Amino acid sequence: MSKKTIAVPQADLAFENGGSIVMIRPLNEVGRRWLDDNVHTESWQHFGGAIAAEPRMAVVVYDGARNDGLEVRT
Repeated sequence: MSKKTIAVPQADLAFENGGSIVMIRPLNEVGRRWLDDNVHTESWQHFGGAIAAEPRMAVVVYDGARNDGLEVRT
């Protein structure tokens, strides 16, 4: 029996739940561009290449990214 390779789509955004804060991290140029075009942030929200967001706002970003066809990782 031959093995089949299954292609797993590369994620564009990663959502890292820290409890009171969710870090939203672009994983490639598609994710970075989507965040730049669709998410308004303040300078204090940027941390190590990621965006810090309250969980209720991260859900909105997650849903928007998925609706626009991005692959997300949680």
